[in-house]
Amino acid sequence: MGRHREFDVEAALDAALCVFWRKGYQGASYTDLTAATGVERPALYAAFGNKEALFRQALARYYKRYMDYVPRALQCPTSKEVAACILYNTADLNTRFPDHPGCLHINGAVAVSDEAESVRLALIEARAAGEALLRERFERAKTEGDLPETAKPDVLAAFVMSVAHGMAVQAKAGFSREKLEAIANLALDAWPVKDDG
Repeated sequence: MGRHREFDVEAALDAALCVFWRKGYQGASYTDLTAATGVERPALYAAFGNKEALFRQALARYYKRYMDYVPRALQCPTSKEVAACILYNTADLNTRFPDHPGCLHINGAVAVSDEAESVRLALIEARAAGEALLRERFERAKTEGDLPETAKPDVLAAFVMSVAHGMAVQAKAGFSREKLEAIANLALDAWPVKDDG
């Protein structure tokens, strides 16, 4: 009969998520993870697998719990509202927690060594999937006449992602929510509109 697990797996995963969010994948050591979770390394291995498996579970939890505004944004009636929902929520999320500002996805992807190449590639794939969803939404907006004929949905999707990711980096560097919202406003001012004249 196996030993009874003597810690709250959900609480440990939440604690690990915060460590990865603050330090990134590469910067989070097992010492950091065991200190934050209160769980010794063998028990962490038993519960989650290796560090990469723990990170992937934390990332999935992050997307479900904190990035839930993205599916909502895709349902907004206009392309500009889609972009606004994403950018304003990005400003909020990236500054909401003073002890781990920025974005887990971005913090996790930067400065990853060759040994962690699979993590970097997984993050790149996740970003590409998000960009593809935006591109499809903007293609629909163009078909529906919400965007001008000259609009390029792929470029607009890349633009929104680039601004959001830049905001995450700046939040990590100490930018306030107000400053990030001002950046979002500037980006939205550049949004293409259909000329009905």
